[in-house]
Amino acid sequence: MRGLLATSIGVTCAAALALPLTPPANAATARPASAAETAATGTARATSPDTPVTSSLSLPDRPTHPGLPGLPDLPDLPALPDLPGSTQSLPLTALTRDRALGGAATDQGLLRRDVRQFSLLGVIWDDPAAELHGRVQVRTRTSGTGTWSGWQDVETHNADHGADPGTPESASGRVRGATAPLWVGDSDGVEIRVHPDTERRAEETSRDTGTLSTAALLPSGLRLELVDPGTAPPEHAPAGPPRSRTPATGSDPAEAPEADSVEEAGSAEEAEGAEEAEEAEEAEEAEEAEGADGAEPAGMTAMTAMTAEVAAASAANAPLAPLGATEIPALDRLGTERELLALRGAELTSAQRAKPYIGPRPSIVTRRGWGADEKLRESGFRYTTKVKAAFVHHTASGNSYKCSQAPSVIRGIYRYHVKSMGWRDIGYNFLVDKCGKIYEGRAGGVAKPVLGAHTLGFNNNSMGIAVLGTFTSAKPTTATVDAVARLTAWKLGLFGANPKGKTYLKSGGGNLYGKGKNVRLNVISGHRDGFATECPGRQLYGKLGSARSTAARFQGR
Repeated sequence: MRGLLATSIGVTCAAALALPLTPPANAATARPASAAETAATGTARATSPDTPVTSSLSLPDRPTHPGLPGLPDLPDLPALPDLPGSTQSLPLTALTRDRALGGAATDQGLLRRDVRQFSLLGVIWDDPAAELHGRVQVRTRTSGTGTWSGWQDVETHNADHGADPGTPESASGRVRGATAPLWVGDSDGVEIRVHPDTERRAEETSRDTGTLSTAALLPSGLRLELVDPGTAPPEHAPAGPPRSRTPATGSDPAEAPEADSVEEAGSAEEAEGAEEAEEAEEAEEAEEAEGADGAEPAGMTAMTAMTAEVAAASAANAPLAPLGATEIPALDRLGTERELLALRGAELTSAQRAKPYIGPRPSIVTRRGWGADEKLRESGFRYTTKVKAAFVHHTASGNSYKCSQAPSVIRGIYRYHVKSMGWRDIGYNFLVDKCGKIYEGRAGGVAKPVLGAHTLGFNNNSMGIAVLGTFTSAKPTTATVDAVARLTAWKLGLFGANPKGKTYLKSGGGNLYGKGKNVRLNVISGHRDGFATECPGRQLYGKLGSARSTAARFQGR
């Protein structure tokens, strides 16, 4: 008797990793217990920020959470110290079993339980090559109110995102399979269920051919990761909206109103713009109030608060902003052209020096500005040769955040990428929020060709820009698309790339193009152009044409 298996697989995006690096000496402490270890000990791991706390019935001095199945009457976990974020890692347990599969678990999850406060979650598993064919749904309880949310879907099709085939990173033993992260806001309770897809199997017998339906096997070692991004110290909060170092004047296209600079906005988008302005004002007021107790103004240096890791990340931007700056200020066109000559003058042709095509540098919140804990990432920076293309992504983390919460969302994604998924740093080179604010991503310097982890097979000679949110059906704001255009006009201009043009990149291997194949791509592409994925979502992908045109206009083309 032979069985023929058929299933339907979809793929979407949260990021793609391709960084050949050696893990740090303490990397092993962040590895969740394997499925076998979990079954043997019933462990529950919490990191604060990166030291595991393992509990077992045989180790009463290291208790786990009382709500974990199979571990009754254990005391509460000790309070975590006041550190910049933490991760709780809870192994999922069987909710139902299938007799046809020998009693193997089908649905897995956790019943309602109290947990330490968190704001972002995701599910990981042992084998990064395994795929989760099924549906992941969560409910969370809002901190302080006791109100439970409805069931929310977590984006599962993220299995093919990882290090390029054959790289040391892919064989490091640190990378794990994972869903996209989901932002849920401040929460202290959670419930989760994972239901596998139904597979149809044709069974041939001597008499007849029948069709049986069985549940697909879920990956081993499923764990729920609950991420608390922590509260950034006051000096990490950028003060106020983006400001230009030199006011723009004249007919520079960068001066055009936001709605007109990307496309003729309809009434719906005008309404979105009004909401954006309102939200940005609220965020500014909140940030100013937060900084009233001595917050460091953007651009100031606070050497006494800087560790060696923070200083190194900040020094990578030294040509653009003072050491310790929380924000790199915007420049006008003339200032940007002068900076281009200072940064890359020796590499420019005489024609490029005479007529540089580059957009005015936009304001960018630095890693220090959004409160990155530089001790989480691996030390050192990794670079590619140049930036020939920009890949646009969405984080698939939901759209419920406020603009004032964007730094917290980024800290959560950063911690999830590094501590839960086993990456060396946040995967994207830049991130953009719904109010159009731009943030530095992977460390190494915003003007440099930092090797990112965003588009499997095409991380070399490119950069990745992630828009915070999910844009399968929701439309990105005008401010967001405008920010993508401004950022690409500047960064691609540093390397002589035309945002409306085409370029060739060599594939490092993926599910669309084989390793070594030269692929012709738009200079501004969506993730789906280099990888079989829904990313950056249908609605955001549909805006890339106008972003290309606007970016080219910003460059003076």
